[in-house]
Amino acid sequence: MRRIDFVFFDAGGGHRAAATALKAVVEQQDLPWDVRLVNLQEVLDDYDFIRKATGIRAQDVYNLVLKKGWTLGSPQMTVAMHGLIRLTHGTQVRVMKSFWSQSKPSLVVSVIPNFGRSLYDCLAATHPQAPLVTILTDFADYPPHFWIEPGQNQHYVCGTAKAVEQAAAMGYGPDRAHRVSGMILHPRFYEPVERDRAAERVRLGLKPDAPTGLILFGGQGSTEIRRILERLNSAPAAAQYIAICGKNEKLRSDLASRRWNMPVFVEGYTAAIPLYMHLSDFFIGKPGPGSVSEALAMKLPVIVERNAWTLPQERYNAEWIHEQRVGLVLSSFKEIASAVATLLSGDTLESCKRNAARLDNRAVFEIPPILARILEKQ
Repeated sequence: MRRIDFVFFDAGGGHRAAATALKAVVEQQDLPWDVRLVNLQEVLDDYDFIRKATGIRAQDVYNLVLKKGWTLGSPQMTVAMHGLIRLTHGTQVRVMKSFWSQSKPSLVVSVIPNFGRSLYDCLAATHPQAPLVTILTDFADYPPHFWIEPGQNQHYVCGTAKAVEQAAAMGYGPDRAHRVSGMILHPRFYEPVERDRAAERVRLGLKPDAPTGLILFGGQGSTEIRRILERLNSAPAAAQYIAICGKNEKLRSDLASRRWNMPVFVEGYTAAIPLYMHLSDFFIGKPGPGSVSEALAMKLPVIVERNAWTLPQERYNAEWIHEQRVGLVLSSFKEIASAVATLLSGDTLESCKRNAARLDNRAVFEIPPILARILEKQ
């Protein structure tokens, strides 16, 4: 049986979600692989330069930034982080070599950015026969040194034409840059939700037939949800909302205790996102690749924001949304009330739904056969 390592971080939640979703599909397809999930943060914990300086893990600092909305200046922070990664490259490779020398993987699959060079150098030294495959969990690369590293004999899996073009510009042809139809989603997003929408809305304290928006800012939650609801609270559009606060319990408690002029259901961290999307008509959130892809898979038009606070690796996502005509891109969520009114007027909502339906993202099922072909060529 072949040993396959899936490498992830818990920064933001999307990387672990991609790794576990892919593992679930491998198990569903009954492939003869022994899949091991490897949290690279745990491998590097004793040498985490951010933890040494602040006492907080690097992935936890990132999650705090998302939770608090401290994303202004994130391009500069990314440059600084890459500088620190380069300075500690030798240490990273040494620690990774110590970890991977204890096993013999046939293939290593990474769903994380920034550490591609270290992973590649580690495997080249310890297991040169084991290919490295990096799956971009963003719609595009944010060069340099974010996802795609030039001059390596590794593979990339790209969910958009833009990412394939970026890989080609760095010397990776079709035999190394593998195109799939989107981002990795958990298989449950492809399963029909056998629940009556009207009855379930009533159960949540919502109106059975009112337009319903889902407000979601990832697993960490964000105080931006409060500001959005406050702006919508006096909006003329007769809509109602499901607000998912993730792990931000303080925010969940605050929103649930408030009286709103419109029906609002508040939820904390939950695995029932497919159900809540089934009950909704549109999505409001940041242009994160996971949440946007999940919403579009459930045929929900999206309303997102793109400005100086948007994470640099997510800025192209907003362009892609505009190009695919699957939602509205705002310069600020201060415009959210008028944006909802626009989305609900005329044929806009239905047009966006039709465009979303044409995307047909099946990436999570397309990737295992790609990995199998790479294994066959070892």
